[in-house]
Amino acid sequence: MTLIKSISGIRGTIGGKVGDNLTPVDAVKFASAYGTWLKNNNGNDNKILKVVVGRDARISGPMIHNLVVNTLIGLGIDVVDLGLSTTPTVEVAVPLESADGGIILTASHNPKQWNALKLLNEKGEFLNGIEGEKILQIAEAEAFDFSDVDSLGEIIENDAYMDIHIDEVLNLPLVDIEAVKAAKFKVVVDGVNSSGGIIIPKLLELMGVEVVKLYCEPNGHFPHNPEPLKEHLTDISELVVKEKADLGIVVDPDVDRLAFVCEDGEMFGEEYTLVACADYVLSKTPGNTVSNMSSSRALRDVTNQHKGSYEASAVGEVNVVELMKKNNAIIGGEGNGGIIYPELHYGRDSLVGVALFLTHLANKKMSVSALRASYPEYYMSKNKIELTPQIDVDAILVAMTEKYKNEDITTIDGVKIDFSEDWVHLRKSNTEPIIRIYTEAASQEKADALALRIIDEIKTVAGI
Repeated sequence: MTLIKSISGIRGTIGGKVGDNLTPVDAVKFASAYGTWLKNNNGNDNKILKVVVGRDARISGPMIHNLVVNTLIGLGIDVVDLGLSTTPTVEVAVPLESADGGIILTASHNPKQWNALKLLNEKGEFLNGIEGEKILQIAEAEAFDFSDVDSLGEIIENDAYMDIHIDEVLNLPLVDIEAVKAAKFKVVVDGVNSSGGIIIPKLLELMGVEVVKLYCEPNGHFPHNPEPLKEHLTDISELVVKEKADLGIVVDPDVDRLAFVCEDGEMFGEEYTLVACADYVLSKTPGNTVSNMSSSRALRDVTNQHKGSYEASAVGEVNVVELMKKNNAIIGGEGNGGIIYPELHYGRDSLVGVALFLTHLANKKMSVSALRASYPEYYMSKNKIELTPQIDVDAILVAMTEKYKNEDITTIDGVKIDFSEDWVHLRKSNTEPIIRIYTEAASQEKADALALRIIDEIKTVAGI
């Protein structure tokens, strides 16, 4: 059982002891810290603050949702309660509601025993490191001052925002509904029994797509590991072929990660979700791109083909967004299937990715597998080592940096070693007690071999 406190929020497993897991007490404590930070940040005693709150379909969602909403009410903060929602929907709702912040209750791709509070600012964007650290300090000190009975906040229920979000996506200039309708696509959707099972099919139907639903009942009982990786997606791969569908669409529980399945049942590749969407956007509106250091080189290659400039940020959505703003990137995101398209908002958004991808596919008039074959061939291996208290991660990273000091090394986020033909990125996860080891090479065999070599070297250094 685990409780992880980070600048991006608090994440943990349900049940157990206070301070060791995400218990009701911990949920109230960190909601109190966030609300207190908002009040301190605004400084105007006469202003009634407003926070948008939404959740995914996790089993623990209603419990955590009620605790968080009523804690904010107790602080004198009004809550726009979206109920069942998605991460990008809450992000879109915050500025539309002129709210002061937002909270998304989701543990993203983590299994069902996990939940989390993900915190947004008044722009609907994730907090930066300094802001997150202040909230952790307030929580540690329990420096809360709740409102009296005449100053309690109010709950404004609004279940329309998933529809509003869909409308915002369909109104984007580069989303061509008529082209998609004319293509007469048939698509299988795996919503992993969360809110994606509602919002993605609805979006597709409005674009004239025939939808076959798989695991689209938002009951929180995930039918497979909710991280959208190949090894977890055998059911949809088989159903795409059986249904003779044009493609499959997979999202994680909070709908900010997006993966596609080709018509032959093979994975399009989570890394290539962003590559394909960027290819389309850059073909219509030339410009720059950004992804994180653990993402494929393919985005760099495609950006260069369109005469744009590519930059890599530290891992973490807030870091990608910061660099996108700095470099005026017109699209960016993360290689885990996260599309960030500033034309709508600065947040990973599977709805935007679906709409852009289908428009691209309709314009190309080719199969999904043929589209995938048109991009540079890179293969990744994503591995991890479970951490124990005895493992000194910093010492491991220092040792690996020294070992490969003659290579092209970047240390803004763990250690990334760029070799001429491949690369490896080592970093401690912000959301799980693990070291992530990502490698990329020109073949799967080479990527796997590089990963195994690095893992052996790490284990030697760590003495495990």
